[in-house]
Amino acid sequence: MLSMSISDLVAATGAELLVEGSGDVRGEVVIDSRKVTQGSVFVAFAGERVDGNAYATSAVRAGAGAVVISAEPQDGLLDEARACGCAVVRAEGDDCEEFLLRLTGEWVSRHPDWVVMGVTGSVGKTTTKTMLRAAVSSERRCHATAGNFNNLIGMPLTALNAPDDLEVLVLELGMNHTGEIERMARACRPAIAVITNVGTSHIGLLGSRENIARAKAEICTGMRANAGIEPTLVMTSSGDFTRFIADGFARPAGIDVVTVGSAEGDALFARDVTIGADGCASFVLVASDGWTREVTLNVPGRQVVDDALLALEAAHVLGIDRDKAAQAIASMPAERMRLSVLRAPGKPTVIDDSYNASPSSIAAALDVLQSMDCAGRRVAVLGEIGELGDEAVRLHELVGAYAASKPLDMLVLVGGELAGHMAESARIMGFSDDKIYRFATVEEAVATLAPVFVETDVVLAKASRSSGLDAFVRGVLG
Repeated sequence: MLSMSISDLVAATGAELLVEGSGDVRGEVVIDSRKVTQGSVFVAFAGERVDGNAYATSAVRAGAGAVVISAEPQDGLLDEARACGCAVVRAEGDDCEEFLLRLTGEWVSRHPDWVVMGVTGSVGKTTTKTMLRAAVSSERRCHATAGNFNNLIGMPLTALNAPDDLEVLVLELGMNHTGEIERMARACRPAIAVITNVGTSHIGLLGSRENIARAKAEICTGMRANAGIEPTLVMTSSGDFTRFIADGFARPAGIDVVTVGSAEGDALFARDVTIGADGCASFVLVASDGWTREVTLNVPGRQVVDDALLALEAAHVLGIDRDKAAQAIASMPAERMRLSVLRAPGKPTVIDDSYNASPSSIAAALDVLQSMDCAGRRVAVLGEIGELGDEAVRLHELVGAYAASKPLDMLVLVGGELAGHMAESARIMGFSDDKIYRFATVEEAVATLAPVFVETDVVLAKASRSSGLDAFVRGVLG
């Protein structure tokens, strides 16, 4: 929780002081005036739909210790602030994102005893982050990114609102554009970083997988030693951009590189991987120093084995006991809307992976569906994938072709033109037309399919969040 004098806050961020207030702030940093409590710092973003500056006075009245505005102060705001002892500052350039990043940099620098760990990648970063939090928490006081707070706003809020007794801060760093991860990394300065993989997420914005790899490698620019931990980057040895990132970005910056995977040259690898009837993996962990342990995960999917390896090795670099870390990860349940298996009396088993999607993550989810025991019908409900740009048609066609290779009893496609490309590609690959169902909306899909599903069916729901398949899951199980 932020505790700082107003003068230090102004000096760290370059903001303009309009009202001095009481001289100090102590409380959470928030961007929603309804969440203001005594001593909070309210940051007023001028959003496209909601202008936070319009709620600055409400924040003052609610007890904020400081209000950060990004426009000319509204009538009466400064007088109200003086009367309440609330400071008012204006973000330099009216850029609240940069204000939060600068404030985060200052706050992290004041906690040299913190170990900051950063996780990024195209697919699996949230699962890896959650596994890493579980592993670290087995021995250390840990705070980690919640939900989707992994962008230029969410990451600073996570760091600034960390509990006072924090030892380890685990931050997920997401991105849409080049330069965003660099800005976050320079603010939070991780000692240990994980890059899960380089996929096709955001390829429509970045143009190529090499550009995506460069964007992920930006995490190296902010890495620093802290609390006795030398900068260390953990990646999978099988990643086709691992060497590109290691040799082109990490090692030139003096960062140690550690790899995990399935090769005996890795610091940690998985042997004898099997997938159970519930879709969850069992395997033997083997470390280069001879340590071994058998593990069965509660999170379904073959791809999460790599996520577990990355989290375990990152925790080991931190000094966490391997056995405690492995037990914590093995006990961890799947997160809601991320390959979580849901059941309800009289309803089908639903694999809810509706939070986000890329072509590779859809392929992995289809593998999970195929691996699970099913006494009824296997049904894949796929929506469209966002942010693929000029590659959208080709990549949706590849998804359709991959789905056609699976033993599905129904292939349900929700959306418009891109859903049509998936369907046509599945047909070309020989998937029976009478097993393909297309719906323009989630509501139509629920109305048609929910009444015909039975308890023995297993249904996968997978798409980008914008497709709204979480509503499909609720409709089927409700």
